[in-house]
Amino acid sequence: MKLAVIGGTGLIGSQVVTDLNAAGHEAVPHSQSTGIDVISGQGLDEAVAGADVIVNLTNSPTFDEASVAFFQTSMDNLLAAGQEGGVRHFVILSIVGADQVPELDYYRAKVLQEDILTAGPIPYSIVRATQFMEFIDAILSWTADGDTVRLPATPIQPIASKDVAAAVAAVAAGTPLGGIRNIAGPEVFSLDELGRLTLSHKSDSRTVVTDPAAGMFAVVKGDVLTDKDAHLAPTRYADWLA
Repeated sequence: MKLAVIGGTGLIGSQVVTDLNAAGHEAVPHSQSTGIDVISGQGLDEAVAGADVIVNLTNSPTFDEASVAFFQTSMDNLLAAGQEGGVRHFVILSIVGADQVPELDYYRAKVLQEDILTAGPIPYSIVRATQFMEFIDAILSWTADGDTVRLPATPIQPIASKDVAAAVAAVAAGTPLGGIRNIAGPEVFSLDELGRLTLSHKSDSRTVVTDPAAGMFAVVKGDVLTDKDAHLAPTRYADWLA
């Protein structure tokens, strides 16, 4: 099977390409660095020519309201190129609970991306993942102030990027789902607890203060970013830290 992996040089995309090629497929990475532009459409027809599957792992350069326009335009362009090229399966990566947090512009943009794909002309699969373990340090940095890190007690179910990539690759190599597959890490933590575990492992002396108003996850209500019924990945957070 030939797969065009758009965004194939990033954190998830590069691992998806490796996994698919190791399984005997021909996965070709495409990104701005290889000469394609999902907004202008430059290079897309050539990138998807002869591909059985498009795996779209591109991401908006910002997480604000501009992300809505990014996903609208990029999906329109990729669907048009895919339909013209005879692509038979289109896969995207989204976020568990994205439709439950309309207060966040980026989550609304991801839901729009899903809706565009669902209404489009190509058989599709949507993989929704929980928060990546690789992003925890960034989350801590958003609300760090001197010796204190402020975090809400939002329930989080972190997943390792290698497990996300493996799940995306498996879905991409299979029959279109015509729906959503949720994937998640094996454990649920409150975000403040996860912050304390992370700092402790790094021998970081900063203190985590529980603050329900701190950071972007403060607007999340309940446990919508977790899913105990999802396909659970094997990597535990402590093992990933180690």
